[in-house]
Amino acid sequence: MPLRHLTPRDRHLFRQYGHGPTVRVPDPLVHHAVARRAAAAPHAVAAEHEGAHLTYGELDRQSDALAARLAREGVRPGDHVGLFVRRSLPMLVGLLGILKAGAAYVPQDIGLAPPAQLTHVLRAARTRVVLTVAEHAHRVPLPAGHLLITLDEPQPYAPAPRPGTGPDDGAYVLFTSGTTGRPNGVKITHRNLANILLTAPGDLGIRPGDRVAQLLNIAFDMAAWEILGCLAHGGTLVIRGKDIAAAARTADILVATPTVLSGIDPATCPRVRTVAVAGEPCPRPLADRWAWRAAFFNCCGPTETTIVNTMGRHDPSAPLLTIGRPTPNNTVYVLDADRRPLPIGEVGEMWAGGDCVSAGYLGDDALNAERYAPDPFLGAGRRMFRTRDLGRWTADGALEHLGRTDDQVKVRGFRVELDSVSSVLETVEGCVRAVTLKRDARTLVAFVCPADVDPDRARRAVADALPYYCVPESVMPLTSLPETDRGKIDKQALLRMVAAR
Repeated sequence: MPLRHLTPRDRHLFRQYGHGPTVRVPDPLVHHAVARRAAAAPHAVAAEHEGAHLTYGELDRQSDALAARLAREGVRPGDHVGLFVRRSLPMLVGLLGILKAGAAYVPQDIGLAPPAQLTHVLRAARTRVVLTVAEHAHRVPLPAGHLLITLDEPQPYAPAPRPGTGPDDGAYVLFTSGTTGRPNGVKITHRNLANILLTAPGDLGIRPGDRVAQLLNIAFDMAAWEILGCLAHGGTLVIRGKDIAAAARTADILVATPTVLSGIDPATCPRVRTVAVAGEPCPRPLADRWAWRAAFFNCCGPTETTIVNTMGRHDPSAPLLTIGRPTPNNTVYVLDADRRPLPIGEVGEMWAGGDCVSAGYLGDDALNAERYAPDPFLGAGRRMFRTRDLGRWTADGALEHLGRTDDQVKVRGFRVELDSVSSVLETVEGCVRAVTLKRDARTLVAFVCPADVDPDRARRAVADALPYYCVPESVMPLTSLPETDRGKIDKQALLRMVAAR
């Protein structure tokens, strides 16, 4: 019995606090929920972008035609299809068309991702088809035997295929930054996705006609919350252009990272009634500022646990800003280094269980074995995921987030493995050692030695190999790196050096 070392009270609270409510999910496939909205209100506006709009009926017909084309090209359940686009109306057609064909979409922002990253994504996801728009077709590093379909070429209408997609088939594959310097592909299933988007509070109370701002990069898992969360509930997706605040000003619902949200003035957003933040720790003043005006949800969860697996509505008069409780049909366990439950109030590592737990990393058995494990608390063949987040239960059953167990950080809401940036820097000619640190919510700084390493060349190397948010704002060449008395690199001394300069 995995709880025998706990007192009876802590055993009871382990189950009471750690288990989200058991709730029926209304539809196992999110795109079926979107299709129902289209059938009920075909003339309602599904999305708008830079003066153009798309109705639910148009979105349904165009994605049907694309799904039929994909089926003719041999796309089947279990396949992965590249969706290399920028924010746009065709992006939505591509995303839904892939799901209707039974495949999983593999999103990348074609305007930001370097060619080496796109090449890696295509190889790791074993795609055969890539969707983009004509304007960006030249940016796609198309391997031999791949088919490129441009979303702005009209497809002759044909009804969507009926591929027999099941809840455990893939919905999307998201690439996170990895410790090797290569992003890791995480496969999210329809069960994972429907569970968070179609139940409360993850549905964010979106109703037909509500305006949901689409602010985030499609390669970031929270963009699926904005896009599919909106369309599954009949809202209008307000896809931003260059001006983030302009999209937010007309919205009822905002999903953002704290960094993005901090650039928006709540006083200019009178319509906003619900805000959800995740992706990085939220500053308490930011949460308070919005929570006085709207329902403000502070949320947490890595990509591997499907967008977020804990949510808490923040009360600005509360003593703590917490990440709330497990979402429906999900669990959170605070465990020690031996994976044993800790008493309520003690700090440990958070493991996630339930329907949020993704299908795992593509083609990386060693990493799967390290991060996923059989769930001894749910049993029945279920798995749990090691989040590497530190936390503890408050006395009233909310989770207090206390940082990371490793050097994985969030920059602009994206996950960055600092070691992966350093690994690339250490490939630069003459570089013997590199260290990368997070300076603030938006910037990284790096240090290389010896002192004759070319800093511009070092930055270019990272820009060529990794996403834009991994590129250090500055690279400082040093004769040697400072050390602690235990022979480790003194990161605090490096940060003081940056501050002094």
